[in-house]
Order: sequence, then structure tokens, then C-alpha cells
Amino acid sequence: MSSLTDTARRWVADDPDGATRAELERVIAAAESGDEEAAADLADRFAGTLEFGTAGLRGKVGAGSNRMNRAVVIRAAAGVARYLSDSVGQSVVAIGYDGRHGSIDFATDTAAVMVAAGHRALLMPRMLPTPVLAYATRALNADAGIMVTASHNPPQDNGYKVYLGGRAVTDSGQGAQIVPPYDAEIASRIAAVPSVLEVPRADSGWETIPDSLVDDYVRTAASAAGPDPDGRRANTRIVITSLHGVGSECMQRALREAGFTDIHEVAEQAVPDPDFPTVAFPNPEEKGAIDLSLELARRVGADVVIANDPDADRCAVATVIDGEWRMLHGDVTGSLLGELIARHRARLRMAPGSQVFANSIVSSRQLKAIAERHGHSHVNTLTGFKWLSRVPGLVFGYEEALGYCVDPSSVRDKDGISAGTLMATFVADLKAEGRTLADAVDDLARDYGVYLTHQVSVRYSDLAEIPATMARLLANPPASLANAPVTATDDMNEGFAGLLPTSGLHLATSSGARVIIRPSGTEPKVKAYLEVIKPVEGDDIAAARAAATEEMALLEADVRAALGV
Repeated sequence: MSSLTDTARRWVADDPDGATRAELERVIAAAESGDEEAAADLADRFAGTLEFGTAGLRGKVGAGSNRMNRAVVIRAAAGVARYLSDSVGQSVVAIGYDGRHGSIDFATDTAAVMVAAGHRALLMPRMLPTPVLAYATRALNADAGIMVTASHNPPQDNGYKVYLGGRAVTDSGQGAQIVPPYDAEIASRIAAVPSVLEVPRADSGWETIPDSLVDDYVRTAASAAGPDPDGRRANTRIVITSLHGVGSECMQRALREAGFTDIHEVAEQAVPDPDFPTVAFPNPEEKGAIDLSLELARRVGADVVIANDPDADRCAVATVIDGEWRMLHGDVTGSLLGELIARHRARLRMAPGSQVFANSIVSSRQLKAIAERHGHSHVNTLTGFKWLSRVPGLVFGYEEALGYCVDPSSVRDKDGISAGTLMATFVADLKAEGRTLADAVDDLARDYGVYLTHQVSVRYSDLAEIPATMARLLANPPASLANAPVTATDDMNEGFAGLLPTSGLHLATSSGARVIIRPSGTEPKVKAYLEVIKPVEGDDIAAARAAATEEMALLEADVRAALGV
């Protein structure tokens, strides 16, 4: 305990924030008095240093090296500033922030560090979505973009994303989130910062990005919808929610710019609130997160629900299927958008050869079938938009976790605003034909067969069990799944030349089913991604879905058994 409290007191002495100094001093005093809970808390706060990687920083807000706080952020900003100075010299840095605890302070500290280091710092005029910062990085030709957000993490978290562009990255990844080796190069410079109090910070000198850039982003997001010559969009009733995040303003404006006027917002979730009081977990994928949206949709007779996560880079879509409001799986929305974009490009007579569609390795194989049918190329990438958004020639990319990039020339990241606007346009077009999104899902089944995806997650309290589980599966994979022989067993690290941050296993069966098992990169979990494909005989979509559901149940049971749960 003496060594731990000494470490904590050194942290207090180097912390520029009076609030976190006082917080840590209280924890130290309680731990020294024999409070076991405080002692455990103190140990966790200094159980290491919050690591900077390809996701930047992300963790609980609080005092200590293993937390998000001003001291950690100032160190990170100093590391990014030094990297920019070393690699391209005096740089332009765009900085954004959302509504989470500490976000504006972390953003302002970053601007102060950048200015003191000789860089030009451009700070967003207010809390805004992550896609706006990604847009600004390209629109302003910034050498770096920094977004303070924890996206859809729990309320106690915050984070720090870094994009590189301008002169720092000049290939197809210009304006995208960092990947190796940039993360390691920045991390080494963060580690070299001797003291937070020694990091120079300017009192002023950063610039405020004008509202005109936000206006430009909104117009660009709305342009994904194209023109509305017959005014059909005014007849489409939309329910939206930002889940207490910062997406409301831009989502409302983009929809109205595109011609939608009948918009109903979940009032209880419209104003940014870092405590997210109406949801257990601020992620549209989580059970109950969009219940208020669905309730409002029933009440007003909506045509579609569009839900953004707190920083609005993700987009969930709900519609009526078989008489019930349901949220579409991320793979279904990705396939709908992929088909829509592929058909639109065919109508414009765009040469298919240079058009690339991409999704992550754990997402459905249906997008590949869509791309091939329309004469386009398709690429599978590692999980994460830092990989998807830098695919050369990309016209559409998605990952099953509700992330969609429908305009990579403007935003090289997932963008829930432009994706939501495009999906609303699709609903308006279908409604004008007397059809719905449910009909469009049926169309996909007729054209490509039924693609059913599902995920199994196993949480571990003992982190050592995760590599042990993967090692066991890699050494002794199942010989059959869902009563079908396993015909392919691949170590995914080999397929991606060691780029995977964790081990992964790919299994394929003679029936066409696929399973990918890999540890989560952000949680103490092993995740399995399951997919079943069934052809539609004649027009009997219901029979194909029933067969797929039956096989999926068997597949899930076998995967759970293989994982030992």
C-alpha cells in the first residue's frame, strides 16, 4: 500500500486539475484508513496506464493513470503534437467534442497544447457528432483530427479518437482514424512526456471553426438523398432519437434539408445528457435502448424509426415486420443500403470496375453477393472503420455493429447522419410505390437468398481464460456444426498477415454456414459471429427463413458447447 499511495501522491503533484486532485486525495486517505473498497479502487486507478492504440484512448473518467482525465489527455495531446512536429512540421489540427463528462475540458486542453507546440488548432463551435469532426478533417485539409468521445460506451466513460490527413497521410486513408504504425509512433511520444505540468499550454490562440462548416456538413449529409422533385418525402413520417447524445441537431437538419418535414423526436432523449437517464446502456443495439422510439412510432403511426448512438456515428433502423415494430439487424440494414447504392450507381451508368464495396470480416457475406451481381468489387477488412474507410475506391462500407459509410469522399468513417438520411429516402421511395422496408427485405431474399446472422458473446471474469479458450479451439476445432461437416478451418491471423490484434478462428460447413470466433478488442469477451444462408425456392421466403432459423438454433447450440457455455 505504501508504494501504491506514493505513486498516487506523485500523480496528485503532477495533476493540473483541482477536482481530480481532491478526488484522488480522498481515495488515498480512505485507503490508508483501512477502507478495503477504497484500497481496491486506488489499485484499479493505477493498475497501469490507459493505453493509446488504434482506438485512441477510452476509459472511465476519474483521477489516476488508468482513467480518462485532464492529465492523461494533456499527455496524449503532447504526444500527438510531437508526432505532427516530427513528421510534417507546423500542422493544422481540427478538434471536436461531444456531451460526455469532461469532453469540453479535454478538447480545450488539446487545443491549448497544440497552440503552444506551434500548431494551428481549430476547435468545433459546440458539442457535435463525430462525423462532423471526420468531415472537418478532410474539408479543412487538416493534418490531424481529434474527437473527444466514448461513442456508445457507458456513462462513466470518455475517449479520444485521432484521425490523420492533410500532409500526415496522403493515401486512401487520408482523413481516416489511425492504424499501425501511426498508433505506436504516437504512443511512444506520449510515453516520453516527462511531466504533465511541464507540457506547455497556451492560454489562448486557438480558433473556433465557423458554423458554416457545420452547415456544409449538413448539406453534404442531405445530398446523399438526392433530389425530391415530386415532394414525396414530405409524406414520410419519421421518428428519431439521439439517445441523449449530440446527434439531434444535425439529424433534424439533414432530414429537413433533404425534404422531410414530418419528423417526430423522442423528447425524453433529445437533449444531450452525459448520464443517459432513460437507457441502461446508450447503444441502440442494447435491449430496451430504443423502446421509447418504438412507443412513439406506434403512437404517431410512423413509417420508420432512425436511432443514433450518442456521438451519431452509428445508425439503427426500425420498421414494422409481421405487424410488430422491430429493429433491423445491422447486417440487414447494410445489405439494404448496399443494394440501394449499387442500383443507384447502375442508373447513373457509372463504370462498375472502379467501385468497391466493403464490410468487416465478421459482417454478412450478402454484401459480397450484392457487389458481384452489380459488377462491383468487394473487399473484406479487419473489424473497425479505421480499416474500412481507407479501402481504395470505396463507395460503400459497413460493419454489423450499426456502422455505415455512404459517402466516403466526404467522411472517411461511419456516419449515422448521412446513413439515416439515405435510409429515410429509401423508405419514402418505397412508400410512394405502396411498399415498405419489410418488402425491401423480402426483395433481398428473393434476389440473394436468406442470409441470417447472429452473435454469441461469452464474458469472462478471469482474463486468462480468453487466450486459453482460443488456443483450445485453434488446436481442436469442432468437426461438425449444426449437423453439417466443417469443411474449412482457418486461423484468421494467417489470412490477415498478423494484423489482427487478437487470435481468430474461421469455420465453414458443407451447408454454407459460417462461424467466426474471436476475442473482443474492447471487452473481456469472446465473440462468435454466426451466419446461415438458405436459398428461396420459388417465392417461398417464409420456408427459407424457417429453415435458416432452425439451422441457426442448432449452430448456436454447437458454438456455445464449443465455447464451454
